[in-house]
Amino acid sequence: MLLLSIVILLLLSIAGGLYLFQEKLIFFPQKLNTDYKFQFDQKFEEMNIPTKDGTLLNGLLFKAENSKGLVFYLHGNAGNLNNWSSVSKPYLDLNYDVFIWDYRGFGKSEGIINNQKQLFQDSQLVYDKMKNRYKENEIIILGHSIGTGLAAKLASTNQPKRLILLTPYYSFTDLVKYIYPYVPAFLLKYKLNTNEYLQNCKTPIVIVHGDVDEVIYYGSALKLGQELKPGDQLITLKNQGHNGITENPEYIDQLNKILEE
Repeated sequence: MLLLSIVILLLLSIAGGLYLFQEKLIFFPQKLNTDYKFQFDQKFEEMNIPTKDGTLLNGLLFKAENSKGLVFYLHGNAGNLNNWSSVSKPYLDLNYDVFIWDYRGFGKSEGIINNQKQLFQDSQLVYDKMKNRYKENEIIILGHSIGTGLAAKLASTNQPKRLILLTPYYSFTDLVKYIYPYVPAFLLKYKLNTNEYLQNCKTPIVIVHGDVDEVIYYGSALKLGQELKPGDQLITLKNQGHNGITENPEYIDQLNKILEE
């Protein structure tokens, strides 16, 4: 009886720790000092966007020579803008401005991530800020990795020109279940139900996934592909892993066709 009680207490402790500290298991931000000076070859504008609770979110707007619109970029779960800025090049080369911002606790953005609702609210607030500068039918929402769920949610409640998802998960719950089948789903604070959000998207959708992705299994994209509307696209990149998609020649070729439509 004593042994059983110890086992139960141990399991409850593990479950409690997983629930309370899962942000540290999901997000891996790298901080930057507030006085850090970004240096890039491309033209850019640094922006600090205040949230309703007074937290400042830091973003960079890279500017093309002859802009056709904006790529609103939601990045992955690690690093900061200094690392992610390189992804802007293929879009700038096709004459699209690129806005990429750091989530709370990343780079020069203040605060910490507490829950899924907060992430959605921050995403909408920053998106609204960019809608003041661009017509919405000129904005492409693009999400990579963890950012795909945020991008899909944002596109489901707005009217952008297009939604592009790079290496998406079917849902975050599905991904965790695939990697850690013994973790109870009810413990997850971050559901990020990409599959459900896509059902409410009225904008054209493009999904891009490498078939040897070592982080988010390729089957995620295949399952999402079964739920796409006529005219949407699922693009498979052969022998492509999780990272480096923006340097993949096939992706750049496909991107050129997509952005010309």
